[in-house]
Parts: sequence; structure tokens; C-alpha cells
Amino acid sequence: MFNKLSAYQPQLLSVLRIAAGLMFLCHGTAKVLGFPAVPDVPAPGLSLAGLSGPLELVFGALLVLGLFTRPVAFLASGFCAVGYWLVHAKSGAFPILNGGETIALYCFVWLFFAAAGAGPWSVDAAMQKKGG
Repeated sequence: MFNKLSAYQPQLLSVLRIAAGLMFLCHGTAKVLGFPAVPDVPAPGLSLAGLSGPLELVFGALLVLGLFTRPVAFLASGFCAVGYWLVHAKSGAFPILNGGETIALYCFVWLFFAAAGAGPWSVDAAMQKKGG
């Protein structure tokens, strides 16, 4: 049964990118637009926490669309790595204890997409088909 799922690998790559991108986008909308309302969310501004919202908003939107996926995913992965080490790691070595599970997982998911690309359901794939 599970071997039959491999036929859908390209489409599931796109589904994972879209789902992860939407969740990442929600971090940005919460910080920049106040929606959904999340307590203790840093306001946009000239600090690491303040810059995280606009970056999550832009990176998340581009990743959902699958536009410039490889470079955006690479930048998002680095952004998450820096965020993990500057914010979470100083509270302990283990992500489950320092509250860094989500950002650490995003770091590796985006690194995967930097290598794998967006999948067939993306603006990148549409532009590649159009360009030949």
C-alpha cells in the first residue's frame, strides 16, 4: 500500500510546502497584522523579534505560492537557525525544553525545500513550463 503513495510524491511535496508555508505565514500575520491575536507577540520594529514578523509574512506568502522557492527557503532556513540559536538555545540544549521545537523543525523543512524545490503545484513549476 505504501509503495503506491510514492506515485504521489511530487504532489505531496507541494502539499507539504503549502501546509508548512501557511503555518509559517500565520506567525507573520499574527505579528504584523495582529491576526490571529496571540498574547505576547512582539510588535514589528528594528529588533530581531520585530523583524521576524515581516520576514515570516513575506517568506510564508512566497513559499505558499511556490515562488522563488529555493532561495526563499534557504533564507527562511537560515532565519530560523539564527532565531533558534539567539532566542531558544540560551534556555537549554534541548528544543523540547527551550520552546524551540517549532523553529528548529521549520529550519530543516525549509532547508529541505531549498534542495528539493517547490513541487509541481507552484508558480516556479508553472514558470518553468512556460519558459521551456
